[in-house]
Amino acid sequence: MAHKYSGFEPKWVREEFSKDSYRSVFKWGDPKRIKPPNENLFKLMKQIFHIDDSYFHEYKEDLGFDKVRYDIPITLEEKHISVFTEIVGEGFVKTDDYSRLSVAYGKTMYDILRLRNKIVENVPDAVIYPDTREQIEKIVRYASENKIPVYVYGGGSSVTRGVECMKGGISLDMRLRFNKVVCFNETDQTITVEAGMSGPKLEQMLNDAVKLFNAKRAYTCGHFPQSFEYSSVGGWTVTRGAGQNSTYYGTISDIVIHQAYATPAGVIETDKYPRKAVGPDLGQIMMGSEGAFGVLTHVTLRVFRYMPETIKRFSYMFSDWETAQNAAREIMQSEAGYPSVFRLSDPEETQVMLRMYGVIESPLKHLFGLKGFKEGQMCLFLGFTNGEKGFSRNCAKNVRKVARKYNGMNLTGQVTKEWEKGRFNDPYLRDTLQDFGIVTDTMECSVNWSNMSYVHEQVRKYCKSRPDTVCMTHMSHVYPQGANLYFIFITKMSDPEEFKQYHAGILDAIQKSNASMSHHHGIGKMFGPWLEGSIGKNEYAVFRALKEHFDKDNIMNPGGTLGFDIPKEQLRFLKEDNKINL
Repeated sequence: MAHKYSGFEPKWVREEFSKDSYRSVFKWGDPKRIKPPNENLFKLMKQIFHIDDSYFHEYKEDLGFDKVRYDIPITLEEKHISVFTEIVGEGFVKTDDYSRLSVAYGKTMYDILRLRNKIVENVPDAVIYPDTREQIEKIVRYASENKIPVYVYGGGSSVTRGVECMKGGISLDMRLRFNKVVCFNETDQTITVEAGMSGPKLEQMLNDAVKLFNAKRAYTCGHFPQSFEYSSVGGWTVTRGAGQNSTYYGTISDIVIHQAYATPAGVIETDKYPRKAVGPDLGQIMMGSEGAFGVLTHVTLRVFRYMPETIKRFSYMFSDWETAQNAAREIMQSEAGYPSVFRLSDPEETQVMLRMYGVIESPLKHLFGLKGFKEGQMCLFLGFTNGEKGFSRNCAKNVRKVARKYNGMNLTGQVTKEWEKGRFNDPYLRDTLQDFGIVTDTMECSVNWSNMSYVHEQVRKYCKSRPDTVCMTHMSHVYPQGANLYFIFITKMSDPEEFKQYHAGILDAIQKSNASMSHHHGIGKMFGPWLEGSIGKNEYAVFRALKEHFDKDNIMNPGGTLGFDIPKEQLRFLKEDNKINL
């Protein structure tokens, strides 16, 4: 994506790099695609960080063009590698340096900073590319018998160290072959796919259902996380993910109705009924297990009618954060239908967005003034509706009615259209900025309406305690009882351990403010030390019991996933009193 600068523009990295380089591992998405900041954002960063053009005359970080090389020996015996080769076929077990590293890290900023510094700590002994459910079941059974650690790589978009191979062993790369449609059922309005199915492939096949499945109409998956282009159905499921349209379609826990797992305790398969009352919900128990209980093989998803022509886009400006919150809450509690995309930016994020797109220097600035809106206080609300034509129209009408009640200024749907252009490609900014020692990353949490202002204040307070740091926040994934708060911070940082410490401080702030530590990113190994303290000792004991049942030898994603095998001295935020405030 090209950006025309009127003044000095840094030399953003546009060179091609080899497929076996470090950059090919840590870079986001398409190897040939980059996204520099536009000139307004570039100017804002210089202002915040107290730097000038000279700072950008040379790169501050290793660009990662070197070929992947490291000295971590393979400890898995050759006889085991031979067995795995017999199971999946010749050529589908790899042990070279690049293949091992390519599945060892996700897109956690801690991962990326380490790879920038050529710090390679944990890789599998072998990478296996399965083709069938039966192959995966054989692999897990053999690994269990021989106590070989098993990791799974879906799309690699984890931001929680979810895929890191802490104990060597094997990693199952699901992308290459395990990505097929098993069954499309238009009567039940479901599709069953293998866990390695990618988001774009799934959506395209559903959009083309008339041609591919002889369906009566086109469908959509309804699940669009920011990582949509480079994430898998399996990853969505095992992390309890949420897409940007979740306020209408639901999170993945609402969309998934059937799962099948290969575990050391045997095959676990849930039923496909829409609702049931037969004890605790096994599907919900397995969902969110992040590979710690077994390998997810098949998923059945609800699908939805694809009706892009019924979308109603909207955007409004509110005078301040409290007013905007009240409007958002009323929209969700009015029982007039939920918008699909629902995004409310706090004052700092709004200010940055207005600067980025030159709005604050446009005639709109005068109109904001006439409304009594002040820069640094006003809040941008945008989104759109989905569904049947009449429903979509009525939902948008109710949004407009509530916005007017709270003196919201209508900015039309054009603002939302502009936002949509970058909804899936913003992660490309990370690589571009980091070449110059500037880190941009995210943290998110789940909050109730009654606690939202306090959580917002406390988490931002910690983020901003680091000098010269941008901390933008928006509300998304909204419910009648609360919402997700999503924090985006930009700061100068290069050292992995410094980042890890800063990240830990944010998690502490989330916990102390009584918010849930994750709404949709999952736990992985990065968040593991906080999990027991987050949910309570007695409650966490249930997780331990499940782990003991499914994986008593701890071969499934070991090394801190969900906090299971973390030394006690590393646990954070343990609470002696686990009473819940009712």
